[in-house]
Amino acid sequence: MDVLCLSWASQFNSIRQAFGVNSITRVPSVVVDDEIDLFAMMQSIWKQKKLIAATALVMGAIAGAYAFLATPEYEVSTLLRPAALNDLDALNRTEVYSLPPGKALVRVGAALDSYDTRLSYFRANPKLFDAFGRPGQSPEQVFDEFNRDSLKLVQPAPQKADLLSAYIGLEMRYPKGVEGDEILNGFVQYAIENERKQIADDLKVIISNRLSEVDTKLNAARAAYYAAKEGKIATLLEADNLKRAQLQDELKALRVQLKVRREDRIAQLDEAISIARSLGLKKPSTPSSMASEGELGSNIIRTEVNNQQIPLYFMGTDALEAERKALRQRTSDDFADPRVAQIRKELLLLNTNREVEVLNQRTNEEVFLSDIAPLKAERVRLSSISTDMRGLSLVYVDRLAVEPADPVKPKKALIIALGMVVGCLLGVLMAVLRHLLVVRHMHLLRSSPAALSQMTGAAIQPDSPLR
Repeated sequence: MDVLCLSWASQFNSIRQAFGVNSITRVPSVVVDDEIDLFAMMQSIWKQKKLIAATALVMGAIAGAYAFLATPEYEVSTLLRPAALNDLDALNRTEVYSLPPGKALVRVGAALDSYDTRLSYFRANPKLFDAFGRPGQSPEQVFDEFNRDSLKLVQPAPQKADLLSAYIGLEMRYPKGVEGDEILNGFVQYAIENERKQIADDLKVIISNRLSEVDTKLNAARAAYYAAKEGKIATLLEADNLKRAQLQDELKALRVQLKVRREDRIAQLDEAISIARSLGLKKPSTPSSMASEGELGSNIIRTEVNNQQIPLYFMGTDALEAERKALRQRTSDDFADPRVAQIRKELLLLNTNREVEVLNQRTNEEVFLSDIAPLKAERVRLSSISTDMRGLSLVYVDRLAVEPADPVKPKKALIIALGMVVGCLLGVLMAVLRHLLVVRHMHLLRSSPAALSQMTGAAIQPDSPLR
């Protein structure tokens, strides 16, 4: 039994020496019933301060090695603000394209945030992005990583909508060995130039559409003019045809009337010749020349002469037969009525309509178009609008990206400080664990048989707190 107790005592001393406990009297009072003595724990931690300091130094050295060996990352930024009103005045005064400064800034910002614009710039300048790739990565993967991690668009809060606070910022992080300021400034200029080209293309399309609209209105005005002209000519010719037909009908009727009159005259002459022959009147005579034939007859003849004209047969057969012969030999009665000559004159005038002739002989039809002066002026104005937007200032670059003096990552002092703090915490944790192991071992020894108490009692000095 004594040998067993001495063996346990030797093992206990070896455990104390392994954990740095010189004497059992230096071990803080152990707890009973699994309670932890905080004061004893703090004393144990303080006694292990060298271990904690060594752990802190080791972790600080590891953190320092990382801080000095890690690839530095730099950050550049640029700031864009709305352009001045006079920079966009020429474009806005075209009255076909409206672009306020705020809208221009938003357009440029949308271009800077556009995946397509970034990809186009990446493909146009592959040598600038060589340092971003890793072995085995495809260009698409390199760009996707660059677009996701390196570029960031910065905008003001939505409630700050006034012109003074409006801005758009662009930040870029890049590893050492990359011309970050050149990449960022080039990308901003690339996006602005793309927007200028887009505005120029939009302006060309709008002007082309407006010109097409004006040309359509001009063609409509020309078509209306030609339709009105043809309608007027047709109306004039129709009126002439109607008038001509009416005059020809009138002439035909008048000739029939004159022929009937001539035939009636011949019939009258035949009757008068017959009477004149029966009276023996060969030469022209008057009723008074027949008064010698009888008083009574003379009185009757005078009464008739006073009441009516001299009958035709008094002309005598010679005159009447001569007139009848002339009437029978007549081939045309047109000269018998002056209206026939008037109708012929009007028909001759209708052969040529001078108004129609003048309308057909017009050489410059444009001068006769109505309400086309504004359209022509608009067409000239649209044609004179310049679509060259190379000098257009869409935004004001308030701050260009410049090469930074110090990297943003890694922050060496902070990393070393954090490494030492973590080392301290790790050392404290190790000290606490060592203390708990010692306390637990002592608790196990105290819960052993009575022989252990004798062994420990022999080993304990008179001034031990465990006594």
